[in-house]
Amino acid sequence: MKRVLMIRSIVLFALAIGIAQPSFAQRKDGATRPNFILIFTDDQGYGDLGTYGNPTIKTPNIDRLALEGQKWTNFYVAANVCTPSRAGLLTGRLPIRSGMQGEKKRVLFPDSKGGLPLSEITIAKLLKQNGYHTGIVGKWHLGSRPEFLPTKHGFDYYYGIPYSNDMDRVDSIPYVEAITQPKNEYFQVPLLQNEVVIEKPAIQNTLTERYTKEAVEFITKNKENPFFLYLAHSMPHVPLFANDKFKGKSARGIYGDVIEEIDWSVGEIVAALKKQGLDKNTYVVFVSDNGPWKIFKDLGGSSGPLYGAKGNSYEGGVRVPAVFWGPERVKPGQITEIGSTLDVLTTFASLAHTELPKDRVYDGYDLTGVLTGTQQKSPRDEMFYYHASQLVAVRKGPYKLSFYSNSEFAYPDQLSRLERPKLYNLNEDIGEANDIAEKHPELVKELSGLIEEHRKSVVPVVSQLDIP
Repeated sequence: MKRVLMIRSIVLFALAIGIAQPSFAQRKDGATRPNFILIFTDDQGYGDLGTYGNPTIKTPNIDRLALEGQKWTNFYVAANVCTPSRAGLLTGRLPIRSGMQGEKKRVLFPDSKGGLPLSEITIAKLLKQNGYHTGIVGKWHLGSRPEFLPTKHGFDYYYGIPYSNDMDRVDSIPYVEAITQPKNEYFQVPLLQNEVVIEKPAIQNTLTERYTKEAVEFITKNKENPFFLYLAHSMPHVPLFANDKFKGKSARGIYGDVIEEIDWSVGEIVAALKKQGLDKNTYVVFVSDNGPWKIFKDLGGSSGPLYGAKGNSYEGGVRVPAVFWGPERVKPGQITEIGSTLDVLTTFASLAHTELPKDRVYDGYDLTGVLTGTQQKSPRDEMFYYHASQLVAVRKGPYKLSFYSNSEFAYPDQLSRLERPKLYNLNEDIGEANDIAEKHPELVKELSGLIEEHRKSVVPVVSQLDIP
């Protein structure tokens, strides 16, 4: 009896001076707030997964997520190339609002002086303020200078490469040779842990495997806390480096080998969640950063039924595979409504009961209702297509109005203003082949007006990509 009274006295004393209460509150919050895992691939096309119709690449783990969760068929990225796309994803804002678009350079390079401004609020920074543990594993590409690294943008932990895996190429090796016959020593891309270089050049054949190991360890270490994990794969961006465990296994060649290893990685992530009993308290999102790099032919991916590719704003350049999974949280089904990576921050904030700052313009919508099945129609009914800082097209409902043309393969850029805009009904013409502008002048006028209204909300800022 005396022992019980003594223990009770100690507990009451600890509560009175504020020692025991905070840790108890943290455990309670951690048990009720969901975890988030965002898996982002690099240059993977709309048609590169089994669930999106690929006949030769085997992706059973991702296909299972799509079957058990939601497969979105009208899902868009914020931009048609790496850097601005990633900026839009993590901030919920069009890249032109943060200066993460450029005219002279479309993406950041190792010698770039700019990066994602510290004034921007990333998903990691937002959730960390609400008690989340945050980690990024994989490719960053939002500034490689110390002041722009992930650890400065709300991430507690970073393991990965700071930019694309084809950068820091050895000058003596011609680019085409380095891409088509790659060796690790051809690229001096560093591998970082937090802010320290731990390997240079990065051994790329094993990056996906090591990313997966790091991701699983992050999940295990944070099983008692709410967490946000951003797993940004370096592949299938060229050069393609296949792991020996997957090399030669896919009927699609080395590109398929790389995708099938990424699918294996997804399986390992889900297995880790189930092992730790976290699967029913975690949202997993799988999406690509832009369309496939078709100029590399068999080393690039497929747009499936879409026209276009990485670097342009045809559907093949900006419409991407997107899967949302969360047992007992996400209502299974195929979603044909419009969604975007711009909506991820807003949706995560809603699911985590976190308020957005009121001091900036957000371009995202809350997709919670569609994910849970409480509403069928997406709050997003429009999409603005940017090519660098140039607004080239707009979509509202099924209709897309384009003001510029480009090469299907996008590189080199061949952007040119059309004599008159072209209008497509994407529900009926997914390949953007039939211009119906003359039949619907009222729609041309309506969508043109939508662009003018949008432009009024854009305040010019310094381009971080073009800083001399």
